[in-house]
Parts: sequence; structure tokens; C-alpha cells
Amino acid sequence: MSIIYINPYRFAAAAAYDPDAQSYITAVEAADGQALEVGVKDAINAFVVGCKADGIWAAIKAACIMAGARTLAGALVPLVGTAPTNFNFVAGDYDRKTGLKGDGSSKYLDSNRNNNADPQNNQHIAFYSPDYNSAAPIIASNDAGSVNGMALLTSGNARSRTSTNTLYTSTDPFIAMSRASAAAFNVRYNGSTVSSSVASEAPTSRPILVYRLKNFAGNDVYSASRLAFYSIGESLDLALLDARVTALVNAIGATIP
Repeated sequence: MSIIYINPYRFAAAAAYDPDAQSYITAVEAADGQALEVGVKDAINAFVVGCKADGIWAAIKAACIMAGARTLAGALVPLVGTAPTNFNFVAGDYDRKTGLKGDGSSKYLDSNRNNNADPQNNQHIAFYSPDYNSAAPIIASNDAGSVNGMALLTSGNARSRTSTNTLYTSTDPFIAMSRASAAAFNVRYNGSTVSSSVASEAPTSRPILVYRLKNFAGNDVYSASRLAFYSIGESLDLALLDARVTALVNAIGATIP
């Protein structure tokens, strides 16, 4: 009788992804109708695992990775929270490597997270935009007459639960702000975090919009920038989120031809 040798390493199971990462990947692939590249899936898993290791994952309450997915439907699958509502974006606005492009006139997302969903002094918003062709707001909850909204612009004002603007000009694709106290909030831009000493006000019940703001005069202002990521939630370390998001977008870009 012959002896048959079996190499146990040949049949070893592939390393499993983090459950939250796998759930998101499965949902994106279902929306796309086909599988993602292994490199894209690895990048997503590394982001989720890294955010958990950094202690910032739980603070992210609504987020979309708007790169990597094969279709617009896949790009709007939420990484965390409720899916955004799409107003007027079409397939041609989406690029797998660089994200979803606004038009500056009519296209926006409703994040389906409210301005008062997070505590007054415990809140962040962030985005990654590879271009800066518009000074219009990227993420905002203001409405006509509102004095305590929050907004992040590609170049210009940052505001967190207050009517007072703080002026910044950034050439770095990652821009974010986080409020963890009543007295001040932090802004991340150009690879650095700075503090703005502006007291907070009680948040009004306003939808947080992406690519659109209704300004104090009641006029709708839209962004023409491209986004590869956005997140909304409780306060967190902006430098850590910057590093994770930048690594994620770079890894996706390196994988996709």
C-alpha cells in the first residue's frame, strides 16, 4: 500500500477579515454585482482594523468610502451608519480611484445624520478631497438663519456648533474638525492640527449635507469638488484619522489600474 503525504499548509484557510470590514465588503460587492480586487479589500480591512487599534472606530457614526467600489451604487454603501440619499449624482460622476465629483450646481448627498445626533461638545466631521476647485462647503448643516451649524470647506471656513467662522486654506486632501469641549474645537488641515477657541452653541435639528449648504441668506451653495471619503460622528484624534484615511485612499489607488 502506498503512503500518501498531504501538505497541511497548502490547505490552510485564508486569513479572515475583521467582521465589520467583511460586512461592508460584502454589501459593496452585492451593490456592484461583482467582487472587489483583493488589494481593495485588504485596504478596507486595514483601515477598519487600524481605526479600531487607534481607538477611533467607535466615534465614526456615519461614513462612506467613495472610492474602490466598482459602481456608484457600491460607493454609496455606508461603511458606518445609514446610507446617504443621492440627489442627482450619476454613474459618470464616479471614479474608482479618486471618488465622487460634485457639479457646483445641483448634486449633493443627504448624509441622513442630523446635526444634533451627536452631543454638543462631542462631534467631528471629516473628508478626503483630491482636488480643490471649489471653495463651497463640503459637509454642512447650516440653514437660512441658523447660527450654530457646522461646516467644512475645501478652502476657507471651518465652523463647529457656532456661528463664528475660522479661516483656513489647505492644499492637503484630508480636512477635518473635532470638538471635544465647550471652549474650542480642533481643525486638521495641511497635515497639522490647530485649535480654534470658539465656544459652542446648542445644536439645532438640521440634516448634515455633503456637497451642499444653505447659507445665511437662504441661498443654496454647492461644491464641485471630488470626495473619496467622508465621516461624521463624535470627537476623535484627527491626526490618527488622517493617517488611516490617507493610507486607505493611497492603497486603493495603487491597486486599481
